[in-house]
Amino acid sequence: MTDSPKFAELTVGSVIAERSYHLTRDSLVRYAGASGDFNPIHYRDDVAQEVGLQGVLAHGMLTMGVATTPVAEWLGDAGVILDAQARFTRPVWVDAESGATVEVKIAVNALDPDARTAQFKIDTYFEGKTVLVKALVLVQFFETDSPRQVAN
Repeated sequence: MTDSPKFAELTVGSVIAERSYHLTRDSLVRYAGASGDFNPIHYRDDVAQEVGLQGVLAHGMLTMGVATTPVAEWLGDAGVILDAQARFTRPVWVDAESGATVEVKIAVNALDPDARTAQFKIDTYFEGKTVLVKALVLVQFFETDSPRQVAN
């Protein structure tokens, strides 16, 4: 088990996480079931191509979820995520056989010691190209850097 992150130890520019996520068509179908978004452009090449797409693409919110997951995993019980936002710049095409790999790098973008908030910048890439811009997550750290106690 890793130690909880401490607000006092954060510095602007420091990288808190780098991850790769491999998406498959199965991932898309599972996400469709969880989200209720059964648009066939997310699992049928013929339908995607009929509407002018090169093929099946990942759900935008799945991409956003993949991009923000490392922040939640890193944060643990040291605080809460207050806000997450991004602009989508290009789709993540998910090949039927090889899938797609999304690369995520998260760094401290800004700190507010009075409010104990940290803003994180998320760089998200597919095939070496940016898929999200202005991707930011705002975290509120709890009042102390001690582990949070949960009442029984």
